[in-house]
Amino acid sequence: MNIIYLLLGLSIVIAVLFLTAFFWANKSGQNDDLYTPSVRMLFDDEPKQPGKEQSDEDHIQT
Repeated sequence: MNIIYLLLGLSIVIAVLFLTAFFWANKSGQNDDLYTPSVRMLFDDEPKQPGKEQSDEDHIQT
């Protein structure tokens, strides 16, 4: 019977941790833009210029 109280207490603690993480993620802006990531693969890449070496920053799209 004591194990039920232990498991109940642990499950409440874990639930509070997940709820805190969810509110922290929302507050920090994790879920602000839900549309752009789903259509990012449809955007055309910029054409490469021959003879010009591209740096790593050129490959990163924001």
